[in-house]
Amino acid sequence: MYDVFGLGQCSLDYVGTFDVYPAADSKQEFHGMIIQGGGPVATALVALSRWGLRCCFTGVIGDDGFGNAIRSSLEEEEVDVGGLLVRKGESSQFAFIIAEPATGRRTILWRRPTGGALEPDEVDSERLTRSKILHTDGLFIEAALHAAAVARRAGLRVVVDAGTLREGMLELASFADAFIASETFARALAGDDDPLEICRRLAALGPSLTGVTLGPAGYVALHGERIIQKPAHRVTVLDTTGCGDVFHAGVTYGLLRGWDPEKSLDLANWAAAAVSTRPGGRTGIPSLSELRARGFA
Repeated sequence: MYDVFGLGQCSLDYVGTFDVYPAADSKQEFHGMIIQGGGPVATALVALSRWGLRCCFTGVIGDDGFGNAIRSSLEEEEVDVGGLLVRKGESSQFAFIIAEPATGRRTILWRRPTGGALEPDEVDSERLTRSKILHTDGLFIEAALHAAAVARRAGLRVVVDAGTLREGMLELASFADAFIASETFARALAGDDDPLEICRRLAALGPSLTGVTLGPAGYVALHGERIIQKPAHRVTVLDTTGCGDVFHAGVTYGLLRGWDPEKSLDLANWAAAAVSTRPGGRTGIPSLSELRARGFA
């Protein structure tokens, strides 16, 4: 049995810290570089595994050095990678991330995996149906839709990390129990509409919990007719890479524990802020002991 079946992106991230964002056609020294695994679903599973949950991951890598590092980064965190597919002769997803502590910004330069997308018939339905929650980012949309349909038929709950508005994402929302969108997704969907109205629009598609993350402004969420809205925790920001990934991990953790949505979102909000205080998306993930100290475990 698994607690969480993750389907989506995995990456190898090189994160460099810059005092000032480099101008075009210039040279800029960076410092504090860190190399670690990344990707929305992969990073969420790392957080959930550290918090004591049994997780398995399905995604795509190439048979290159980056792919080997991605696999190792998950295995070291005790995430089952039996569903990680290797595309022979292809390259894995890679990102170079420019973090600017002075402004709290980060810029991601990335390359998607060059191999074929995960196909629906490559989803391990046996592993999926032995899980309790499907956690996906919708990158491989056909596979994600298939997995979500299988999950719902099997009685699993579905959490969607909606970072980018891609074709099929709104259809995926119809299978979701929790659909939490980024501010980027929300703007692509509805321009400058009130985030709460976007939550209502998403809720009409079926999810019982919808939300929009708003960076330093925190988040707004809707559960039935109940509005939940809180600012981000005030911290000294070093690098915001992975904040959204771990926010979604908090939602998944709380859903699995059967918590009230506000408690799940409180964990998500606090854990995301903690991530921003350290370089990379995984270094600052709070430990299980830290969760216990704050009453979250």
